Amino acid sequence: MSRTPGLARRFFDRYEPVHGITYFAPGVRSSLDAMGFIGFWRGYFAARSAPLGQVPVEVVNAIFYNFSTERVRKAVPAIWDIASPAEMVQVRQNTAVDALRGYGLSDDTPGVAEAAELAGVAARGAPLDGRPLFAANLALPWPDSPLAALWHAATLLREHRGDGHVATLVSEGIGGRESNVFHVAAGAVPADFIKHSRDYSDEEWDACMHSLAERGLLTPACTLTDAGRALKDHIELRTDTLALSALGALDDAAVQRLFQALTPITRLVIAGGDLPVATPMALRRDELDDDSAGL
Repeated sequence: MSRTPGLARRFFDRYEPVHGITYFAPGVRSSLDAMGFIGFWRGYFAARSAPLGQVPVEVVNAIFYNFSTERVRKAVPAIWDIASPAEMVQVRQNTAVDALRGYGLSDDTPGVAEAAELAGVAARGAPLDGRPLFAANLALPWPDSPLAALWHAATLLREHRGDGHVATLVSEGIGGRESNVFHVAAGAVPADFIKHSRDYSDEEWDACMHSLAERGLLTPACTLTDAGRALKDHIELRTDTLALSALGALDDAAVQRLFQALTPITRLVIAGGDLPVATPMALRRDELDDDSAGL
C-alpha cells in the first residue's frame, strides 16, 4: 500500500514525546541547574547544540531558526565555560533516560527493544542531505542499552523532521521569528505561550504580524487569511512529505511493528505528566489509543 504524508505526522506524535521529556522532565532541569546552567535557556542551548560541537554563535543562530538571536547570544559561547559539548551530550542522554525510567520504562519493558531497533533502522536510513542538526546527532556514538537507543533514535527522527520543516519555511520566505507568529495565527498554539517561550517583545511580535499581513497571509486579528491557510497547509504537507522519507528503510510490516511497539511507550511517557499540553510542537494526543500504522 502507498504511504501518505499523514503517516509521518502520526509517527511524529509517537516519537516526539520520547524525545521531548528532555526539555520538560524536572530531573533534567535540576541536573542542569546543579551543573551551573542557571535559567532554562542556557541548559537548553548547551544540551541541544552540543552535538554540533563548540561552533560559532552564528551557526547556532542559523540552525536554531525561530529563536531570538539575542537569547542565543546570551548563552553561546558562555555555556562552554561550564561544560564541554562532549560532556553535555552524555548528560543530556543520561538525564533523558533517567526520566524515562521514572515513567516505569526500562530496557526490559515489552516493546522497548523492538521500538529501539526499528526506530534506529529508520533514523540511520533517513536522508542526510541539507539536515545539519540531524547530521550532528547522527555522528554521535550509538547507545548500547535499548532505552537509551530508543531515546537517541527519537531525537534523530525529530531533528530530521525539524531540519526539513525549517527548509520548507525558508523556501516559502517565512523568517524564523515570523514562523512562530504564523504558527499561532493557524491556531496551533496560544499566543501568550509562544511570546513567553520564544522571547518576544510586543514590538517584535507586532512587526512580524505586520510583515505577514503585508503578504496577505494574516488578518488584523492575527488569524490566517485564505492565502495564509493555503500556505500553512502546504508547509505542513511538505514537512510531512519530507519526514516520510525517514521510514524509507522499513517495509510496511516493520512500520506496523514499530507503531505497535512505540505507541504504548508514548502513552506511558505522556501519563508521566511532565509533558505540558501546550508545547511549541503542537503535539496531538487524540489518536494514541490506536497503535496501528494504518497501512
